[in-house]
Amino acid sequence: MPIQYLHTMLRVSDPDATIQFFNLLGLEEVRRYDSEQGRFTLIFLAAPGQKDIAEVELTYNWPSEDSPPEEYDEGRNFGHLAYRVDNIYQICQTLMDAGVTINRPPRDGHMAFVRTPDNISVELLQAGDALPAQEPWASMENIGHW
Repeated sequence: MPIQYLHTMLRVSDPDATIQFFNLLGLEEVRRYDSEQGRFTLIFLAAPGQKDIAEVELTYNWPSEDSPPEEYDEGRNFGHLAYRVDNIYQICQTLMDAGVTINRPPRDGHMAFVRTPDNISVELLQAGDALPAQEPWASMENIGHW
């Protein structure tokens, strides 16, 4: 059997905030597994029709009774996730309206970068040819790094 992509695992400190972020991109929860013994929850998300093809696994390690949830910094990141979208301007507007910072706006009508609540970089790529440049995106500056 040739190699087959299964999922990308991300450690998260706030599952609800992260699920809400990925819901804005169009991903949906497809299954969940709670391990009482291991004290963790696995939440699998996928784009509609892509279950078992390309999933994101969110791993939430339960806090102990005497400590807060673990926070993950960029040192634990791996790079970025990438998704092809039907309309890059529309998805960026949806994200911005929900309070998400567009770190690298789609000035070229082709590519943008945003970050999850746990600071993981997500690349958005326009399906097909780049869309014609349009405001406010064409003149937006980068914010932070991506």
